[in-house]
Amino acid sequence: MLLLEVISGERLPKPERGKMRVHKINNVNKALDFIASKGVKLVSIGAEEIVDGNAKMTLGMIWTIILRFAIQDISVEETSAKEGLLLWCQRKTAPYKNVNVQNFHISWKDGLAFNALIHRHRPELIEYDKLRKDDPVTNLNNAFEVAEKYLDIPKMLDAEDIVNTARPDEKAIMTYVSSFYHAFSGAQKAETAANRICKVLAVNQE
Repeated sequence: MLLLEVISGERLPKPERGKMRVHKINNVNKALDFIASKGVKLVSIGAEEIVDGNAKMTLGMIWTIILRFAIQDISVEETSAKEGLLLWCQRKTAPYKNVNVQNFHISWKDGLAFNALIHRHRPELIEYDKLRKDDPVTNLNNAFEVAEKYLDIPKMLDAEDIVNTARPDEKAIMTYVSSFYHAFSGAQKAETAANRICKVLAVNQE
């Protein structure tokens, strides 16, 4: 319930403070009702399974929350969510050699796409020309460390895990990449708003 309040900016009903199973189930149901009120269909996710510690159900619920609050609102030229995020990545990385973003799994394995995204928006943070396609672990760690240090994007992924997996986890990559979208598109909107204010002030001064 607290997680949903933090990421939605809204207040949920007061939680029940009791420690009995029925209190826990009621609290989880309040959280599930809130998610459903946002137009999300919760297929076969029940409060009882989550209270009983069913890992698959819990992960399913967390992915549903991520999808709704971090990815669903992404919109690029009338395409939304996953397609919109992919289009944004393709546009931003288009000028970079050796980067060809076609999906949210193997296109990111060599780490160049992550570095290209950062370099496109903050070129002073990445020495892109020094990166080598045949050194994916170094590339991935470079992007993850720069993103954490300078962009406040937590390190959600493990470089060795990505490199040693035939097809990296799509949900994990998508969630991490959406953090870049929010970090950079938010900054762009703020800059656009600032430019508009400057123009208004200039007109007023004239």
